[in-house]
Amino acid sequence: MCGRRARAKSVSIQHSKKSIDHAIALNRRGFPLGWINEEQRPILPTVDEVIRRWQDDQASILPGVLQIQDWQADIGQSEQLMQAVLQSAELVTQLDLPPYPARLGDQFPLLASSLEEHDKQAIEKVYFDALQKSELMAEDLWCKASWLSFLDNDASLRFRFSFGMEGLEDVAADPVRQLWAGKLCDALFPESAILTGDETILSLLQDMLGGAAMFVERIVYFNAPGGGAQMHHDVERGHDGVVFAQLSGRTFWLAISKCRLMDALIDFAAKPSHAMDIAAVLPAQPDQLLLQQLLQDRSALSDYMEETDHECIEAIIDRCPAFIGHLCDLGFAHILHPGDVLFMPQRDLNHCVWHSVCCLDDEPGEALSFAIRKEVNA
Repeated sequence: MCGRRARAKSVSIQHSKKSIDHAIALNRRGFPLGWINEEQRPILPTVDEVIRRWQDDQASILPGVLQIQDWQADIGQSEQLMQAVLQSAELVTQLDLPPYPARLGDQFPLLASSLEEHDKQAIEKVYFDALQKSELMAEDLWCKASWLSFLDNDASLRFRFSFGMEGLEDVAADPVRQLWAGKLCDALFPESAILTGDETILSLLQDMLGGAAMFVERIVYFNAPGGGAQMHHDVERGHDGVVFAQLSGRTFWLAISKCRLMDALIDFAAKPSHAMDIAAVLPAQPDQLLLQQLLQDRSALSDYMEETDHECIEAIIDRCPAFIGHLCDLGFAHILHPGDVLFMPQRDLNHCVWHSVCCLDDEPGEALSFAIRKEVNA
């Protein structure tokens, strides 16, 4: 069992709106998950508390830490880009229009684009080189626009920045191209500096990582109503974790270490009162038997959670309102507002923060999700 330090509950969830004032319906990918209420805003943690939680594989929320007021024009421009990509299902044509040619300048020549037909979630991938005084600094950089899910009515988009052969190349082995892929993100989404240039965040990350932080493998997210990400982790070799910054709109989060998530699953399923909740999302008897077996063997459960198809667990952690309420009661739920930041360590497959997110507003909101690593000498 994991150590269980008490957490303050700031978000509650109920099955009926009638029992909550100012309740917000929680829906993700076609599944109603209850009604949530933000009972209180979290307080800003101390540096020591953030470091302790990072070392203990726990998420930390920093409410209102970012200064977003001076970046509203850039945030608004990015929302226009998102809407244009939604309507046209094209990215490269939008990047040919102002202000993007001026933002890219001579430093990032746009080379080509591809429709990525092998990836059903992809919209388009656009390729760039990076130049400095006409000298080639990095090649085969790209920005990829993708749907966040396969659902036709989910308008959630992401713009991901990286380089090389996706899924095959070891990106952590090339910090130079990681650096330039980040600079490409800065050029197209200058509001990235809200996070990457914030002295409080930079100082805190240096204390957490034991050295200056690099923001790598960047994603600019637009989580739309009814969409959002299912429970997952972001472990990748060479990366220390993920920092998420909310720039517009509000999002609901569950963020819990893998060890504590397994504890929560075991405790939840052990209560007879939850048998009907489990059966509602996992009706097949063979699946229920497999679930019982997994919950009796932590090693098997841990391995199963890493499989691509882990439906017996996914049904509970993503679609069971009672279990999501259970995690809320344990204090692992957060509502992020513009200016809030969430740190999530991703040490390895056994020591990482699993997380899910969905939109709480009537329009998509912009957010930054950047992997972080300790700066290396290239």
